[in-house]
Amino acid sequence: MGETRLARHMFLWCLSAVYMFAFASVYVQIPGLYGNEGLLPARWMLRVSGKSVWEQLTDSPTLLWFGPRLGLDTQQCMELLSLSGALLSLAATAIPTLRDCRVYLVLWMLYLSLYQVGQVFLYFQWDNLLLEVGFLAILVAPMNMPWGWRLHAHDNMTFWLVRWLLFRLMFASGVVKLTSRCPTWWGLTAVTYHYETQCIPTPLAWFAHQLPVWFQKLSVVGTYVIEIGGPFLFFSPIRRHRLTAFYMQVLLQVLIILSGNYNFFNLLTIVLCFSLLDDEHVNFWLCRRTPREERTSLQTLLSRFCLLVELAVYALLAYWTFLYFDLKVDWDKKSVSSKTAFTHFEFNRFLKLVTVPSIWIGVLSLTWEIVTAKFKCVASHALEIEFMYKPGNVSRAPPVVTPHQPRLDWQMWFAALGPQTQSPWFSSLVHRLLQGKRDVIKLIQTDESQYPFSQQPPVYVRAHRYKYWFTAPKEDGSFPQRWWRRVYVEEFYPAVHLGNAFLEHMLAQHGLKVSSLNCRKIEKCPFCSLGTKTLLFPK
Repeated sequence: MGETRLARHMFLWCLSAVYMFAFASVYVQIPGLYGNEGLLPARWMLRVSGKSVWEQLTDSPTLLWFGPRLGLDTQQCMELLSLSGALLSLAATAIPTLRDCRVYLVLWMLYLSLYQVGQVFLYFQWDNLLLEVGFLAILVAPMNMPWGWRLHAHDNMTFWLVRWLLFRLMFASGVVKLTSRCPTWWGLTAVTYHYETQCIPTPLAWFAHQLPVWFQKLSVVGTYVIEIGGPFLFFSPIRRHRLTAFYMQVLLQVLIILSGNYNFFNLLTIVLCFSLLDDEHVNFWLCRRTPREERTSLQTLLSRFCLLVELAVYALLAYWTFLYFDLKVDWDKKSVSSKTAFTHFEFNRFLKLVTVPSIWIGVLSLTWEIVTAKFKCVASHALEIEFMYKPGNVSRAPPVVTPHQPRLDWQMWFAALGPQTQSPWFSSLVHRLLQGKRDVIKLIQTDESQYPFSQQPPVYVRAHRYKYWFTAPKEDGSFPQRWWRRVYVEEFYPAVHLGNAFLEHMLAQHGLKVSSLNCRKIEKCPFCSLGTKTLLFPK
């Protein structure tokens, strides 16, 4: 997976909206379902006993136990929790800063509190799924509070858990249809009954019901392909496989939404599908151009090999579909016949065959995410410090600064002509960067957002020497994406930290080390307007 920052934001934003729908839907039904004169009064689930609050929470973890202490009965407390959850999730949908892990913890606790007393009316599959997804959101969401401060996440491990949940949900949804031994699912005729026998069909369900039987049976085959075969593409190392799987899953969920009223269930499933996306594809949706780096010959060869593997997987999936569902095209009748060409015993053998590999695919995928996260964590603490003027980023155009002279950048050019011992000021530069001195940092970057250590100084600093050349136009005469090409030459200054013996020696050797300071305080003179000053003298 590439960067998933935007995909995570979409996941959290849409989940906030789903939470809002869920809380609002429950809120308007509380009096009739759980009120004192409702169908299943919730107070029956919270009978008063001699137990302490902690014991009550242990038996049934719900915030409704605190209702009597607030002077509220169970119905009023449920309405308060539902309304609070709806308003908080609405705020999180509208305000990005509120998409905080602690906000999602509160939303999860509120919905869990309702679930504990919801009885049969809140024991649906989607209620359990919302609690599970909501718990993962606590791990996925960043820590945005105190307001304006952000803890950046450098890994995709928590977001991988969302993808694993999606795999479990979809694969189990497909498998259970066949393990149930229902003759309509095995005969591929389930959809011919589905549209008119579902709980609350939509108007489009009537039109879907009128479709020819061969098309209805083919749609069942498509459902099996999407729910049983498609999930294995979630963990493919090939990016287009994951994008294909995303659109397959979303297509199925949209068709279900159009033909049936399943509240927020299908919307929540689509939210889970965002775990298959990366920032590059989200930017494509937003019509944002993502700069592409020039590929080496090896990268081009690898890309072509991946394309061949990708096409082979699609071909294999199509072959198995035609083979195991005996698909035959009748050009005269303009139809496609289909039937299940495997037995229940063969399907169970297939499940036993893929169960262990499925687990190992998940383990290997998670291991890869862990390793990648470690490398990203290391890389995040070794960002190259970019100067405003001198060559650095090979994709950045040379600046025009005349008549201004950026004197530090000029001296960096001279320093690279020899060893660092010939540029004693360089040790002072390293020392000030480790201290995080703002005035020195402004010599490098006036825009703090471009300085990677604007929040806190780096722990270590080192310098490498590179040799730069201008790039040449491409063979077709077009301009390259990079202005420069560079080659690593050697280490110019070793990695040091504050208090490092080498750094201390270099500073002292060149008279740049102030070991300690004497402070002499001059009190305010009664005969003039001079204020109190503190003069610093080297010891």
